[in-house]
Amino acid sequence: MDVSEVTGDHIAEPTVVVDDISVVYRTKNQTPGRTNARSSVLSSLRNRRLGDKAVKTRALNKISFVANQGDSIGIIGRNGSGKSTLMKVLAGLIIPDTGTVYASSNPILLGVNAALISSISGAQNIRLGCLAMGMSHAEIDAKFDDIVEMSGLEHEIYHPMNSYSSGMGARLRFAIAAAVDPEILLIDEALNTGDAQFKDRSKARMEHVTNQAGTVFVVSHSLGTITGMCNRAIWIDKGDFIMDGTPDDVAKEYRNFIWRMNEGNADYGRQIRAELMASLPEMRTTLLPNGWKRSR
Repeated sequence: MDVSEVTGDHIAEPTVVVDDISVVYRTKNQTPGRTNARSSVLSSLRNRRLGDKAVKTRALNKISFVANQGDSIGIIGRNGSGKSTLMKVLAGLIIPDTGTVYASSNPILLGVNAALISSISGAQNIRLGCLAMGMSHAEIDAKFDDIVEMSGLEHEIYHPMNSYSSGMGARLRFAIAAAVDPEILLIDEALNTGDAQFKDRSKARMEHVTNQAGTVFVVSHSLGTITGMCNRAIWIDKGDFIMDGTPDDVAKEYRNFIWRMNEGNADYGRQIRAELMASLPEMRTTLLPNGWKRSR
């Protein structure tokens, strides 16, 4: 199905359409603190009688937006706001409780916790990681030196991964994920580690993806990373969609909000948040035979 966005005479080519998604986490309600054997038995009997009550936490609340070819989108927000959950939904690792995500190709998620085998060398992890992403041995051989150069680990690439710092591991993960020329690249905190040279290489790689009509999503606590590497920013707070705009505009409002909250003026901070949410026009996405229509 053609998913071009029809807006008057202009047709934008979206890579990701997020349509009204919500995610709710459910955890068992357990009494904190130590328990002895007798209290544990009583608690078990009580749970059998009353049933285990699940505590529901809304991680994402009716999130909708569209990402187009050439977008590099920074996702900002406080800890626990749902940024990483959103990335996992986009990657297909979490199925939303409501709503749908449409993607033009399989997104590649690069996170700081992406699985690499610590007991083998960085070079072996490059080969295993590239094979897992569908590359042939010949393709890996052709790109191996570029991956090593991107990671900046020329002198450590044959050392075991368990000798790497967290920053070195993150750089290697980024280099492996970026080697497959993904149309949709999801980067979760991986750019927060590394020196200026690595950040320059990362920015160049992101620009390569977007110049090839791809889309990059970046989660980072560094507003400098977002404003320096992205052409668009989305602010999420406690699962709510707060703002979507240029990185400078979104960063300005976010800094103001954080400053108010940190200064103890929480009421004013909440007012800023509420006003920004109220100013967002409702987005509705309708799939059509010849594309899709977005109305606000």
